[in-house]
Amino acid sequence: MSNPAQSIRIGTMIRGNAPDPAAYVKTILPHGFESIEPFFWQVMNKDLPALAGQLKDAIGDADVTISTLGMFGNPLEDTDIDRETLKGWEALIDNAHLFGATTIAGFTGRVRGKRIEDSLPQFKKVWGELARRAADKGVRLAFENCAMDGNWATGDWNIAHTPDAWEMIFNEVPADNLGLEWEPCHQMVYLIDPLPQIRKWAPKIFHVHGKDATIRWEVIREHGIFGKEKFVFMRSPGFGDTNWTDVISELRLAGWSGSIDIEGWHDPVYRNDLEMTGQVHSLNYLKHSRGGDFIANP
Repeated sequence: MSNPAQSIRIGTMIRGNAPDPAAYVKTILPHGFESIEPFFWQVMNKDLPALAGQLKDAIGDADVTISTLGMFGNPLEDTDIDRETLKGWEALIDNAHLFGATTIAGFTGRVRGKRIEDSLPQFKKVWGELARRAADKGVRLAFENCAMDGNWATGDWNIAHTPDAWEMIFNEVPADNLGLEWEPCHQMVYLIDPLPQIRKWAPKIFHVHGKDATIRWEVIREHGIFGKEKFVFMRSPGFGDTNWTDVISELRLAGWSGSIDIEGWHDPVYRNDLEMTGQVHSLNYLKHSRGGDFIANP
């Protein structure tokens, strides 16, 4: 991109295990997405060289990048599907260059049902090895800051969901190529102000997800956060509480560049038949927040 304002790209996630990801990419690129993040859930069952070629063909001459690939699951445990997740991480690291990707993102994994501290020895073993493998290939590894309904005391998927845990995991494996796939939504779910995090953690933010949240303060005041009423909704950008102009400004002040890829499928309103309506609104909202020329496609 020649426009310096567009050193931050706005894109979306696509399901890598879908029957024909390339065909899906062809249908959405006319909306103006500038990057895509192919991702896999627990099992990666694609021929990666073939998929990389198909996606490049689908993109063609469009100015669209694939900077980040996703592998979500629990690579710290030892069931069959957990081992498949670990194999997926290894395969994506080894084949990232075919996509033009420099970052692989996902969950840390977790020793199920245990406190975060109890996962640290296994974290160090697994991610120390993966970090070395990735570094040899010039690849960075980023952990999404999503609790997946876990907390400090217990959980099934991820320990990288609070700043206190980030301090611990990066102390366990102090590798320069380990960082975060950050978004404001998951911090807002914890009632944490996300903006100060950017100022502190920007050097470790390797990729950003476009996802927001709406906090229902009237529910919190009447019912608290553990009552029957839902106190927060995950939203697509432009529909939640976050001012993304502030987010992008803080990222720019920190010297950050890269892709903000919209994580759809969570908004309680713009989903199913309205999914792409919501994503296109988010795309144009984030482009406006970023600055620079853009064309809004209906």
